[in-house]
Amino acid sequence: MSSNRVTPEPSEDDTFIMADRNKTAQFDTPIGGGEADGSIGCCGWILTVLAWGILIVTFPFSVCVCIKVVQEYERAVIFRLGRLLPGGAKGPGIFFVLPCIEDYTKVDLRTVSFDVPPQEILTKDSVTVSVDAVVYYRVNNATISIANVENANHSTRLLAQTTLRNVLGTKSLAEILSDRESISHTMQTGLDEATDPWGIKVERVEIKDVRLPVQLQRAMAAEAEAAREARAKVIAAEGEQNASRALKEAADVISESPSALQLRYLQTLNTISAEKNSTIIFPLPIDLLSGLMPK
Repeated sequence: MSSNRVTPEPSEDDTFIMADRNKTAQFDTPIGGGEADGSIGCCGWILTVLAWGILIVTFPFSVCVCIKVVQEYERAVIFRLGRLLPGGAKGPGIFFVLPCIEDYTKVDLRTVSFDVPPQEILTKDSVTVSVDAVVYYRVNNATISIANVENANHSTRLLAQTTLRNVLGTKSLAEILSDRESISHTMQTGLDEATDPWGIKVERVEIKDVRLPVQLQRAMAAEAEAAREARAKVIAAEGEQNASRALKEAADVISESPSALQLRYLQTLNTISAEKNSTIIFPLPIDLLSGLMPK
Protein backbone atom coordinates (compact mmCIF):
# COMPACT_ATOMS: atom_id res chain seq x y z
CA MET A 1 0.00 0.00 0.00
CA SER A 2 1.56 3.24 -1.08
CA SER A 3 0.70 6.71 0.12
CA ASN A 4 1.35 9.91 -1.78
CA ARG A 5 2.40 12.86 0.32
CA VAL A 6 2.06 16.34 -1.02
CA THR A 7 4.65 18.76 0.28
CA PRO A 8 3.14 22.21 0.73
CA GLU A 9 4.91 25.00 -1.10
CA PRO A 10 6.30 27.81 1.05
CA SER A 11 4.13 30.88 1.17
CA GLU A 12 5.28 34.36 0.27
CA ASP A 13 5.67 35.33 3.95
CA ASP A 14 7.82 32.26 4.62
CA THR A 15 10.01 33.20 1.65
CA PHE A 16 10.54 36.71 3.04
CA ILE A 17 11.38 35.30 6.50
CA MET A 18 13.93 32.88 5.02
CA ALA A 19 15.51 35.66 2.96
CA ASP A 20 15.73 37.88 6.02
CA ARG A 21 17.37 35.08 8.04
CA ASN A 22 19.89 34.45 5.27
CA LYS A 23 20.69 38.18 5.13
CA THR A 24 21.15 38.34 8.90
CA ALA A 25 23.38 35.26 8.88
CA GLN A 26 25.44 36.78 6.07
CA PHE A 27 25.98 40.00 8.06
CA ASP A 28 26.87 38.10 11.25
CA THR A 29 29.49 35.97 9.46
CA PRO A 30 32.99 37.47 9.18
CA ILE A 31 34.76 37.56 5.85
CA GLY A 32 36.17 34.10 5.16
CA GLY A 33 34.23 32.60 8.06
CA GLY A 34 31.99 30.57 5.80
CA GLU A 35 34.77 28.88 3.84
CA ALA A 36 34.82 25.11 3.97
CA ASP A 37 38.61 24.80 4.21
CA GLY A 38 39.20 25.99 7.78
CA SER A 39 42.23 23.76 8.52
CA ILE A 40 45.51 25.38 9.50
CA GLY A 41 47.48 22.73 7.59
CA CYS A 42 50.46 20.60 8.53
CA CYS A 43 52.77 23.56 9.14
CA GLY A 44 50.14 25.12 11.34
CA TRP A 45 49.93 22.05 13.54
CA ILE A 46 53.73 21.90 13.81
CA LEU A 47 53.88 25.54 14.90
CA THR A 48 51.08 24.95 17.40
CA VAL A 49 52.96 22.00 18.95
CA LEU A 50 56.14 24.12 19.13
CA ALA A 51 54.21 26.94 20.84
CA TRP A 52 52.87 24.53 23.45
CA GLY A 53 56.38 23.17 23.92
CA ILE A 54 57.79 26.66 24.53
CA LEU A 55 54.95 27.33 26.95
CA ILE A 56 55.69 24.16 28.94
CA VAL A 57 59.45 24.66 28.96
CA THR A 58 59.27 28.27 30.17
CA PHE A 59 56.53 27.60 32.73
CA PRO A 60 55.72 29.44 35.03
CA PHE A 61 57.37 32.52 33.42
CA SER A 62 55.30 32.10 30.26
CA VAL A 63 52.08 32.53 32.25
CA CYS A 64 52.77 36.26 32.55
CA VAL A 65 52.86 36.51 28.75
CA CYS A 66 50.06 34.12 27.84
CA ILE A 67 47.30 35.15 30.27
CA LYS A 68 45.47 38.32 29.30
CA VAL A 69 42.61 40.25 30.91
CA VAL A 70 39.89 42.38 29.29
CA GLN A 71 37.47 44.67 31.09
CA GLU A 72 33.70 44.22 31.37
CA TYR A 73 33.11 46.65 28.47
CA GLU A 74 35.76 45.06 26.21
CA ARG A 75 36.07 41.96 24.04
CA ALA A 76 39.16 40.29 22.57
CA VAL A 77 39.20 38.97 19.00
CA ILE A 78 41.91 36.28 18.73
CA PHE A 79 43.70 35.21 15.53
CA ARG A 80 45.75 31.99 15.35
CA LEU A 81 48.12 31.93 12.40
CA GLY A 82 45.99 34.61 10.74
CA ARG A 83 42.68 32.79 11.24
CA LEU A 84 39.85 33.64 13.59
CA LEU A 85 39.44 31.23 16.46
CA PRO A 86 36.01 29.56 16.65
CA GLY A 87 33.70 30.69 19.39
CA GLY A 88 33.77 34.40 18.69
CA ALA A 89 35.31 37.12 20.81
CA LYS A 90 36.63 36.36 24.28
CA GLY A 91 35.82 38.19 27.48
CA PRO A 92 35.19 39.76 29.78
CA GLY A 93 37.74 38.40 32.22
CA ILE A 94 40.80 36.17 31.71
CA PHE A 95 41.68 34.40 28.47
CA PHE A 96 44.70 32.48 27.19
CA VAL A 97 46.94 33.35 24.23
CA LEU A 98 49.60 31.01 22.81
CA PRO A 99 52.94 32.74 22.29
CA CYS A 100 54.27 33.45 18.78
CA ILE A 101 51.25 32.09 16.86
CA GLU A 102 48.28 33.95 18.33
CA ASP A 103 47.46 37.63 18.26
CA TYR A 104 44.48 39.48 19.68
CA THR A 105 42.77 42.85 19.29
CA LYS A 106 40.71 44.57 21.98
CA VAL A 107 37.36 46.07 21.00
CA ASP A 108 35.54 48.62 23.15
CA LEU A 109 31.77 47.99 23.34
CA ARG A 110 30.84 51.29 24.98
CA THR A 111 28.77 53.91 23.18
CA VAL A 112 30.89 56.41 21.28
CA SER A 113 29.80 59.90 20.27
CA PHE A 114 31.42 62.14 17.68
CA ASP A 115 30.64 65.44 16.00
CA VAL A 116 30.06 65.44 12.27
CA PRO A 117 32.04 68.40 10.85
CA PRO A 118 29.93 71.24 9.37
CA GLN A 119 28.87 70.33 5.87
CA GLU A 120 28.09 72.89 3.14
CA ILE A 121 24.85 71.57 1.65
CA LEU A 122 22.75 72.80 -1.28
CA THR A 123 19.12 72.25 -0.34
CA LYS A 124 16.27 71.26 -2.63
CA ASP A 125 15.25 74.91 -3.10
CA SER A 126 18.85 75.96 -4.02
CA VAL A 127 19.87 77.47 -0.67
CA THR A 128 23.38 76.88 0.68
CA VAL A 129 23.43 76.05 4.40
CA SER A 130 26.05 74.73 6.82
CA VAL A 131 24.81 71.85 8.98
CA ASP A 132 26.57 69.82 11.67
CA ALA A 133 25.32 66.84 13.67
CA VAL A 134 26.28 64.41 16.43
CA VAL A 135 26.16 60.61 16.11
CA TYR A 136 26.02 58.00 18.90
CA TYR A 137 27.04 54.43 18.03
CA ARG A 138 28.54 51.30 19.58
CA VAL A 139 30.13 48.05 18.45
CA ASN A 140 27.46 45.36 18.30
CA ASN A 141 29.61 42.47 17.09
CA ALA A 142 33.31 42.64 17.94
CA THR A 143 34.37 39.86 15.60
CA ILE A 144 32.97 41.24 12.35
CA SER A 145 33.96 44.80 13.30
CA ILE A 146 37.57 43.60 13.12
CA ALA A 147 37.31 41.06 10.30
CA ASN A 148 34.95 42.83 7.87
CA VAL A 149 36.27 46.41 7.88
CA GLU A 150 39.73 47.88 8.34
CA ASN A 151 38.73 50.67 10.73
CA ALA A 152 35.10 50.56 11.82
CA ASN A 153 35.20 53.84 13.73
CA HIS A 154 36.77 55.85 10.91
CA SER A 155 34.47 54.28 8.32
CA THR A 156 31.40 55.14 10.40
CA ARG A 157 32.51 58.77 10.70
CA LEU A 158 33.02 59.12 6.94
CA LEU A 159 29.70 57.44 6.21
CA ALA A 160 27.92 59.81 8.62
CA GLN A 161 29.24 62.82 6.69
CA THR A 162 28.09 61.51 3.31
CA THR A 163 24.72 60.42 4.71
CA LEU A 164 24.16 63.88 6.18
CA ARG A 165 24.83 65.50 2.80
CA ASN A 166 22.66 63.02 0.90
CA VAL A 167 19.66 63.27 3.23
CA LEU A 168 19.65 67.06 3.57
CA GLY A 169 20.19 67.50 -0.18
CA THR A 170 16.65 66.18 -0.75
CA LYS A 171 15.05 68.59 1.76
CA SER A 172 14.04 72.22 1.42
CA LEU A 173 15.18 74.91 3.83
CA ALA A 174 11.80 75.02 5.57
CA GLU A 175 11.86 71.23 6.10
CA ILE A 176 15.41 71.35 7.51
CA LEU A 177 14.45 74.06 10.00
CA SER A 178 11.15 72.48 11.10
CA ASP A 179 11.50 68.67 10.65
CA ARG A 180 14.77 67.96 12.45
CA GLU A 181 13.36 64.94 14.27
CA SER A 182 12.28 63.16 11.09
CA ILE A 183 15.61 63.98 9.41
CA SER A 184 17.51 62.55 12.39
CA HIS A 185 15.39 59.37 12.27
CA THR A 186 16.02 58.98 8.53
CA MET A 187 19.77 59.38 9.03
CA GLN A 188 19.81 56.89 11.90
CA THR A 189 17.94 54.28 9.84
CA GLY A 190 20.25 54.71 6.84
CA LEU A 191 23.43 54.60 8.92
CA ASP A 192 22.25 51.58 10.91
CA GLU A 193 21.51 49.58 7.77
CA ALA A 194 24.83 50.54 6.15
CA THR A 195 26.96 49.77 9.22
CA ASP A 196 25.22 46.50 10.14
CA PRO A 197 27.74 44.41 8.09
CA TRP A 198 30.51 46.14 10.05
CA GLY A 199 29.13 45.13 13.46
CA ILE A 200 28.17 48.73 14.31
CA LYS A 201 24.85 49.77 15.88
CA VAL A 202 23.90 53.43 15.38
CA GLU A 203 21.81 54.39 18.39
CA ARG A 204 21.02 58.06 17.80
CA VAL A 205 21.61 60.93 15.37
CA GLU A 206 20.89 64.56 16.21
CA ILE A 207 21.10 67.72 14.09
CA LYS A 208 23.04 70.25 16.16
CA ASP A 209 22.98 73.51 14.23
CA VAL A 210 21.87 74.93 10.89
CA ARG A 211 23.87 78.01 9.84
CA LEU A 212 22.44 80.29 7.17
CA PRO A 213 24.38 82.84 5.07
CA VAL A 214 24.38 86.40 6.41
CA GLN A 215 22.55 87.78 3.38
CA LEU A 216 19.86 85.12 3.72
CA GLN A 217 19.47 85.92 7.42
CA ARG A 218 18.97 89.61 6.58
CA ALA A 219 16.45 88.75 3.88
CA MET A 220 14.50 86.47 6.23
CA ALA A 221 14.57 89.14 8.94
CA ALA A 222 13.27 91.77 6.50
CA GLU A 223 10.54 89.37 5.36
CA ALA A 224 9.50 88.65 8.95
CA GLU A 225 9.48 92.38 9.78
CA ALA A 226 7.35 93.15 6.72
CA ALA A 227 4.91 90.39 7.70
CA ARG A 228 4.65 91.78 11.25
CA GLU A 229 4.02 95.31 9.92
CA ALA A 230 1.33 94.00 7.58
CA ARG A 231 -0.39 92.20 10.46
CA ALA A 232 -0.15 95.36 12.59
CA LYS A 233 -1.80 97.44 9.85
CA VAL A 234 -4.58 94.89 9.48
CA ILE A 235 -5.19 94.90 13.23
CA ALA A 236 -5.20 98.73 13.30
CA ALA A 237 -7.69 98.84 10.41
CA GLU A 238 -9.94 96.36 12.16
CA GLY A 239 -9.77 98.51 15.32
CA GLU A 240 -10.72 101.66 13.35
CA GLN A 241 -13.62 99.79 11.78
CA ASN A 242 -14.89 98.62 15.18
CA ALA A 243 -14.42 102.12 16.61
CA SER A 244 -16.42 103.72 13.77
CA ARG A 245 -19.25 101.27 14.33
CA ALA A 246 -19.28 102.07 18.05
CA LEU A 247 -19.31 105.83 17.31
CA LYS A 248 -22.21 105.39 14.92
CA GLU A 249 -24.18 103.54 17.56
CA ALA A 250 -23.34 106.25 20.12
CA ALA A 251 -24.42 108.98 17.71
CA ASP A 252 -27.72 107.21 17.16
CA VAL A 253 -28.32 107.05 20.90
CA ILE A 254 -27.41 110.73 21.43
CA SER A 255 -29.64 111.87 18.54
CA GLU A 256 -32.67 110.37 20.27
CA SER A 257 -32.27 112.75 23.31
CA PRO A 258 -31.18 116.41 22.83
CA SER A 259 -30.18 116.71 26.48
CA ALA A 260 -27.70 113.86 26.05
CA LEU A 261 -25.66 116.03 23.68
CA GLN A 262 -25.52 118.83 26.26
CA LEU A 263 -24.36 116.36 28.91
CA ARG A 264 -21.68 115.19 26.53
CA TYR A 265 -20.50 118.82 26.13
CA LEU A 266 -20.25 119.25 29.88
CA GLN A 267 -18.36 115.95 30.28
CA THR A 268 -15.85 117.04 27.64
CA LEU A 269 -15.35 120.40 29.41
CA ASN A 270 -14.78 118.60 32.70
CA THR A 271 -12.15 116.40 31.14
CA ILE A 272 -10.29 119.31 29.49
CA SER A 273 -10.37 121.43 32.63
CA ALA A 274 -8.82 118.61 34.65
CA GLU A 275 -5.82 118.39 32.30
CA LYS A 276 -5.28 122.00 31.14
CA ASN A 277 -6.65 124.60 33.55
CA SER A 278 -5.48 127.57 31.43
CA THR A 279 -7.58 126.58 28.43
CA ILE A 280 -11.03 128.16 28.08
CA ILE A 281 -13.53 126.56 25.71
CA PHE A 282 -16.87 128.01 24.71
CA PRO A 283 -19.10 125.37 23.16
CA LEU A 284 -20.83 126.63 20.05
CA PRO A 285 -23.74 124.60 18.77
CA ILE A 286 -23.58 123.52 15.20
CA ASP A 287 -27.18 124.63 14.65
CA LEU A 288 -26.15 128.33 14.97
CA LEU A 289 -23.61 127.97 12.17
CA SER A 290 -25.99 126.19 9.86
CA GLY A 291 -27.73 129.48 9.08
CA LEU A 292 -24.47 131.15 8.10
CA MET A 293 -23.44 128.38 5.76
CA PRO A 294 -24.18 129.05 2.08
CA LYS A 295 -26.87 126.83 0.66
